[in-house]
Amino acid sequence: MNDLATLQGYMNEEGKFTSLPGKRQKHKQLLMLQHLATKIEKGKKFTEMQINEIINMHTTFKDPATLRRLMWGHKLIKRTLDGTAYWRE
Repeated sequence: MNDLATLQGYMNEEGKFTSLPGKRQKHKQLLMLQHLATKIEKGKKFTEMQINEIINMHTTFKDPATLRRLMWGHKLIKRTLDGTAYWRE
């Protein structure tokens, strides 16, 4: 079973995430964050607004700040100290 298949209950027919797996679903939450991180082009710097737009293109629940912080917290993306630039290595 591939990782994306385990997230089907959190996705709509367009493949967009409709909700964030809860605290008891840490493994699924991490899988979702890892999948979202792959949508960020490697080696390119983005503004916070651009990262939010990328996240919003792949979700319907529109909470890019939480998802961005979680991705950063799991070291899936990096950022400058002041939060003006984000990137994926």
